[in-house]
Amino acid sequence: MVPDRSSLSRREYVRALVATGGAGALSACLDAVDDGEATAAPSGTDDPDSLPDRQHAWNDTLSSDDDGNVLLPEHHALVALSLRAEPNEEDRDTVEAAFRTIERAYEWSNEGLVFTVGYTPAYFARYDGSLPDSVDLPEPVALTDREDPAFDEYDALLHLASDRPEVVLEAEEALFGDRETVNGVDLEADLSGVFDRREDHRRTGFVGDGLPARHTDLPDVPESIHEEAPFFMGFRSGFRESQATEDRVTISEGPFSGGTTQQLSSMDLQLEVWFEQDNHYQRVSKLFSPEHAEEELVGAFGERLETASGLTDDRIEATAADARERGVVGHAQKAARARENGDPLLLRRDFNTVDGDRPGLHFLSLQRGIDEFVRVREAMTGADLDVPSANNGLLHYIFVNRRGNYLLPPREHRALPPADPGSGA
Repeated sequence: MVPDRSSLSRREYVRALVATGGAGALSACLDAVDDGEATAAPSGTDDPDSLPDRQHAWNDTLSSDDDGNVLLPEHHALVALSLRAEPNEEDRDTVEAAFRTIERAYEWSNEGLVFTVGYTPAYFARYDGSLPDSVDLPEPVALTDREDPAFDEYDALLHLASDRPEVVLEAEEALFGDRETVNGVDLEADLSGVFDRREDHRRTGFVGDGLPARHTDLPDVPESIHEEAPFFMGFRSGFRESQATEDRVTISEGPFSGGTTQQLSSMDLQLEVWFEQDNHYQRVSKLFSPEHAEEELVGAFGERLETASGLTDDRIEATAADARERGVVGHAQKAARARENGDPLLLRRDFNTVDGDRPGLHFLSLQRGIDEFVRVREAMTGADLDVPSANNGLLHYIFVNRRGNYLLPPREHRALPPADPGSGA
């Protein structure tokens, strides 16, 4: 059902339309965009060789903030897919033609569209051959005794992202045959004969300065979120020097060289306790480190942090001592203990959500292998630290309800890849 516009700002309305999805939502979104006198989305390219070999190569074409940190697109849709039949070469040609059409229609950028398609372990299990040793893609599991998540066991996940809500909706509808043209480009093929959309697992979200504070109408979103915060927890994230590079997360050997793995954890956030029970000093201590709070390094919503989270080697090494002596440790402080030679292992592309009318986070990370995500998660959990649960970073405030692991192949193998393209298995 298309949301009622009367009580929503234009920005809130189009966000709600992306969450709703479907042809009706797209029509309403296009009407809302027309009301705003928006220009057409920039067109893509007829030359596929001009696009990066890596599906996950977004950073060079995305916008950046005043500090040079990459800005993720504002609107996101995660579309779950199940194969209708066992894949064959004709299906592969169809899927690739559909993706090529979208790339001709939209520029690879925030103002156009960036997207990836990833495949689950369940997808690859149908093949006689196994994934090569260079790919670490286990089945998802619960990673702490506090978790009991459901798992993504369908075949594939399509991640669509743009600053323009109508682009996310239009691309999704076009990919499933519900439009004859997309941004002025005639459709040559679509995915509807190959995949079924799993509407029950469709997820959406948003990221951007001030967007979380626009959802205080929901019962679990407190009004005390800072009006400029880009994330529900109230602070900036995605600092350039605290993120793995795209090179670092790229598989470097084997037939899937140029690809990466993707981990997706969907979680609920306990914001009322976070904002109403804890004060700003406590929130900074639990999110970053106690020293961040003492030295007032962060500011109201992270504006004092420029290109890094401020976690020096000394602050990371002090994690266990902070647990014993101060009785509190920071989420980022703990996770940073998993760095390798000082370098982060994960490239985070997570975003806020109000799916189900509850505040949450779709924690999406890219890493060379899922084992690296597990290492960071174990460090972040901090089971080795002598600290009360309520002061152990964010453990008291985040609840994972769903998790999935995916292989994002390089562009040449993104259309229904076999388990080992080199062997044809």
